[in-house]
Amino acid sequence: MFDYDQDIVKSLLHESIEFKRLYDKHSRLKQQVYEAQTSNVDFDDFALEKLKKEKLYLKDRMAGMIEDYKRSHAAA
Repeated sequence: MFDYDQDIVKSLLHESIEFKRLYDKHSRLKQQVYEAQTSNVDFDDFALEKLKKEKLYLKDRMAGMIEDYKRSHAAA
């Protein structure tokens, strides 16, 4: 995730409690989605789609924070 902005991600993980919270939650959801898709356990399609949408929402929020970081540091 965000391979092209790893330095910014590292900075935000240290500087922003909110970014770290979003990042950690996204990581947990990513693991849950992976487990649901690869296990033999019957997982409700609606619940899986809800997890995927929440994961995407968190990724979008983090992407916005990365863009804000880029703008604020480019002006400096």
